[in-house]
Amino acid sequence: MKYVIIGGDAAGMSAAMQIVRNEENPTIITLERGGYYSYAQCGLPYVVGGHIPTTEKLVARDVETFREKYKIDARTYHEVNQIDPNKKTVSGTNLKNNERFTIEYDKLLIATGADPVLPNWEGRDLKGIHTIKTIPDIKDLQENLGRQVKKATIIGGGYIGLEMAENLVDIGLEVAIIEQQNQLATIFDKDMANLIHDEAEKHGVHLYLNESVKSFEGANGMVQKINTDKQQLDTDLVIVAVGARPNTSFLKDTGLHFFVNGAIMVDAYMKTNLEDVWAAGDCATQFHRVKQKNDHIPLGTHANKQGRVAGLNMAGIHRLFKGVTGTSILKFFDLTLARTGLNETEAQQLGLEYEIISGEALHIAGYYPDPKQLQLKMIYDKATNRLLGAQVIGEAGVDKRIDVLSVALYHEMTVTELEDLDLAYAPPYNGVWDPIQQLARRQR
Repeated sequence: MKYVIIGGDAAGMSAAMQIVRNEENPTIITLERGGYYSYAQCGLPYVVGGHIPTTEKLVARDVETFREKYKIDARTYHEVNQIDPNKKTVSGTNLKNNERFTIEYDKLLIATGADPVLPNWEGRDLKGIHTIKTIPDIKDLQENLGRQVKKATIIGGGYIGLEMAENLVDIGLEVAIIEQQNQLATIFDKDMANLIHDEAEKHGVHLYLNESVKSFEGANGMVQKINTDKQQLDTDLVIVAVGARPNTSFLKDTGLHFFVNGAIMVDAYMKTNLEDVWAAGDCATQFHRVKQKNDHIPLGTHANKQGRVAGLNMAGIHRLFKGVTGTSILKFFDLTLARTGLNETEAQQLGLEYEIISGEALHIAGYYPDPKQLQLKMIYDKATNRLLGAQVIGEAGVDKRIDVLSVALYHEMTVTELEDLDLAYAPPYNGVWDPIQQLARRQR
């Protein structure tokens, strides 16, 4: 059996390793358009901030390990730009020598990820304007930072925008964020986002909300000014973090079924509608267990799980991808920001009748030294009392609570049932009633 995998990162190589482990002497060819395999993209901002010393620390397995130890034909700088599902071939260009290639497959996995969006703004080709996705992106940024940059402007207040803001402040830059919405981190409700705004301002980050970028200006080919719909801002450096788009545009004529944003539609086995073709990771959909429909939430956790499931099914071992609950977590200066399930906007879009409980609680026993305040919010179904979503923000103990709430969502628990959970308690770790349970009790 000849397996071809397009993409050499989380989803692609998770799948490849499952095939290696479950089939004797398989032929596996992996095609990666870049020069790196299996690296932690989520760690890239922390290299900029100096918290991770080098990008090499982010590489889980280098390409030589896949070639020598696991006997995978792992190719770099091979960009695929055509698939023929009838002839069962993939074609593309070897970027090292600009030569075309065509490879036949028995089974194919598309794991091409998502590319950062760079809108067609005038002046976007000026030097000093960066996107953050790959190790070469970070190396280019670090090289640019070496030219006495003082002011950095981030366009977009999502995951990457907030992480980059913190790390650029950590290395002494003056940082601004431009966000066209009326809040940062739109995955959170506005009342929770206000805590994020306060934290940004506390650390000297200038916020420009409800503001849209129109163009850039520069001198000697280097960006110097950003023109918005409200003003002109001086800057030495720009990071564009306005989202990511599934890297699937080259697949339009294949007959594949696509989600509204271009992600490849897959079933629970990561199978596409084409014979012997699977897809996984940021280029594919994820089934949302709370929404009960397909969604697209490009995160490394999902990519690794989907790749594993795809690889097992390609090797003939039936395994289901049981979906996601929309859980994410983010460090932003002294705060941890986490959410799971639905926020209010999503609940409204689904036409759900819901209620809210929100409040504050301490992350450990109040009499134990240095307790920290948690801000919690739960959304639940008005008729059934079933938990629909939750958001938690605070300096400590956030990760523990959001994971419990994610499990509760997975098992379709009610708010009342949260009170019955047997959660760990000792004064250095918790109060006798966990903050989740304290909030659940306020429902009455």
